[in-house]
Amino acid sequence: MSSPDVPAQSTLKIYLRLLTYVRPYAGLFLLSILGFLIFASTQPVLAYILKYFVDGLANPEASLFPNNPYLKDLQLLQAVPMMIVIIALWQGVGSYLGNFFLARVSLGLVHDLRVALFNKLLELPNRYFDSHNSGHLISRITFNVTMVTGAATDAIKVVIREGLTVVFLFVSLLWMNWRLTLVMLAILPLIGIMVNSTSKKFRKQSKKIQVAMGDITHVVSETVQGFRVVRSFGGEEYEKNRFERASQSNTAKQLKMTKTGAVYTPMLQLVTYVGMAVVMFLVLFLRGDASAGDLVAYITMAGLLPKPIRQLSEVSSTIQKGVAGAESIFEQLDETPEVDQGTLSLDRVNGRLEVSNLSFKYPGSDKLVLNDISFVVEAGQMVALVGRSGSGKSTLANLVPRFYQHEQGQILLDDVPIQELTLRSLRRQIALVNQQVTLFNDTVANNIAYGDLAGAPLADIQVAAKEAYADEFIVTMPQGYETLVGENGVLLSGGQRQRLAIARALLKDVPILILDEATSALDTESERHIQASLDNAMNNRTTLVIAHRLTTIEKADLILVMDQGKIVERGTHPQLLAMNGFYSRLHARNFKESDDEAGAHTVGIC
Repeated sequence: MSSPDVPAQSTLKIYLRLLTYVRPYAGLFLLSILGFLIFASTQPVLAYILKYFVDGLANPEASLFPNNPYLKDLQLLQAVPMMIVIIALWQGVGSYLGNFFLARVSLGLVHDLRVALFNKLLELPNRYFDSHNSGHLISRITFNVTMVTGAATDAIKVVIREGLTVVFLFVSLLWMNWRLTLVMLAILPLIGIMVNSTSKKFRKQSKKIQVAMGDITHVVSETVQGFRVVRSFGGEEYEKNRFERASQSNTAKQLKMTKTGAVYTPMLQLVTYVGMAVVMFLVLFLRGDASAGDLVAYITMAGLLPKPIRQLSEVSSTIQKGVAGAESIFEQLDETPEVDQGTLSLDRVNGRLEVSNLSFKYPGSDKLVLNDISFVVEAGQMVALVGRSGSGKSTLANLVPRFYQHEQGQILLDDVPIQELTLRSLRRQIALVNQQVTLFNDTVANNIAYGDLAGAPLADIQVAAKEAYADEFIVTMPQGYETLVGENGVLLSGGQRQRLAIARALLKDVPILILDEATSALDTESERHIQASLDNAMNNRTTLVIAHRLTTIEKADLILVMDQGKIVERGTHPQLLAMNGFYSRLHARNFKESDDEAGAHTVGIC
């Protein structure tokens, strides 16, 4: 979310860009303008009918068109009520056309913006999500787009309908008495200054409201996702206070904006009515030979002006809210998508992985997270990364599928630099299982057969689930493979979620497997059953294992011991123990075989 202090683009520039999304609906938009044109044209006509009504009070039998031989028998007594009904019907047609078709346009516009914004999220690089909290990202798609809705519906409707009404009334007033009308025009510069000044305030306040709303969404999102931690550590009061502060901040900013509007509207109304008072004085003072009907029609038209002018002035706040929301949306739409300069697409690689002189630091940081890393894993071999927290293991694993772009050194897959492969082709070769499992609020089967795997036969899904030792709990669920797992698998245990993630990786059946603490959430019994499956899964696959359990680490073809971004030791398990160095100390401290009844091997390094 952009800061409210960042220099803003011009309101007109942003609003015009927003209106470019109307292009696909140009025909409907023109129909709505035609409707509002019809509606606005009826305003001065209704006022002008009063001239005939007042003149008809003295002689209701008088002809409406005395000089027309065909209509000279049409008396004011019948014509005035008939004209009012006809005008009302005509106004209704215009109102329907304007409101309905503009609603079609605006809802289509908002839908297109939402889709564009969400699709853009899927294209953005990892670093974007690292630097933007989820609450603000969600707020853009919900709250900010809602503000744009106001600018694209109510605001456009008011601007077109009331703007055309003002134009028609002014033209009619000029036609009836141009001298008096010019007096009214004298107040327009003052109104313009007031609108411009207040619009800047509205926009600045709207951006602050956006940030405050993002904070509210962020607090709610964190609390909902971490409700178990909140409850287990007694964080209820802290979260209540945090949410109350965020909500109070939003309320204060909303109130400030309301105060601005509450002061601005009466001031503008006062200026408008002062102009009206001057005109009425001049009408009475300089009435000349005008009939009573003419004067009533003129005053009525002049009296109709303050309402649309006031509505046009009030719409400024809606437009500025929409512009502030649109500016935030366009900031995200203008973000550079994930870089993909690769041109080579491979169906399936053998899996030879070579890392050469690789160094990496995160964008915006000067600290090297990886420093001159080099190693080779032949196709079908397994390399294990061990080391203390923060040593760079997970970063290295994230560079292989190019979740981040490295600039120093090379990562080669089958002797091809991974930058030369398209992202889709590269990631199609890799199955990743993280410690933090992501599941969707969908069925068990759809969570296993996700993305490119969607549509996989149920038999294949079941085979993958059995190999991951997940079938045994899936078949006991109410609807089996069609059971909903809840948001992020909330209805499952940690071990069950992990087994579904492993089943997903097994179903993908790719040459490269990355296991990042993949069995950390498994209980001892499940781990025993799944270990053989993992051994089978790693057969003929290049496997990168991060701080896995000892039973897997021992079998690695190569163990890389990392510390502060460097490889400090390398070799097989027996070789590293014989060195009696860094790995040996880690093994003694963290890979010690437990003496409990399960006799499980555990690891505490991540």
